[in-house]
Amino acid sequence: MDNSVIIKGNKHGIVVVMDENIPFDELKEALAEKFRSASKFFDKANMAVSFEGRKISASEEKEILDIIAANSELNIICVVDNDKLRDEYYKKAVDTKLEELSTHTGQFYKGTLRSGQVLESESSIIILGDVNPGARVISTGNVVVLGSLKGLVFAGANGNQDSFVVALEMAPMQIRIGDVIARSGDAAPLKPGRNIDPKIAFVDDNNIYIEKLDKNVLSDICLLYTSPSPRD
Repeated sequence: MDNSVIIKGNKHGIVVVMDENIPFDELKEALAEKFRSASKFFDKANMAVSFEGRKISASEEKEILDIIAANSELNIICVVDNDKLRDEYYKKAVDTKLEELSTHTGQFYKGTLRSGQVLESESSIIILGDVNPGARVISTGNVVVLGSLKGLVFAGANGNQDSFVVALEMAPMQIRIGDVIARSGDAAPLKPGRNIDPKIAFVDDNNIYIEKLDKNVLSDICLLYTSPSPRD
């Protein structure tokens, strides 16, 4: 496995860790491959980015941003300097951008969906919050919930059974992917201090399976974002 480029994430942005010992041309090839392989997880999300592992010049930074743009549909809001307050900068940058967008346009939703609320998207969507019982999420693509999923979720609403659902706490009342439907029993309430248990739901052989997310997968998907197939 090539570890010359590692993508880590949190709720507000990504950190690109780069090997300081390889030539810059090789690094650019590794960056292109990494973002190509992870592109379906990022989709068209708005994110802040920072770089670690090696010092880069302004021109190299521009080349790296061009590579990210060419090999994914990420919208990089800003580049954050590396310091201990980085997470706060991420949050501020993303919140500022999200204020400019309608929270119902898809791609990115910030807030908790409560009973009776319906969120529909014509693309994959990342939800920064919880989906409470009685709330519904409908997406033609993938659904990523950076919180608790306890409502109804419908991914691949255009019939795409290759879509998936990811949640930090997976306890949906009902989950549908393409034309396949599964129901979940009542889940115990989240206890204070309980460890988050991120999971992914996907269709295989016309059945919905829910599996734990590997930590490596989790680290590259914007807290959950990583490469190739989550089923590997």
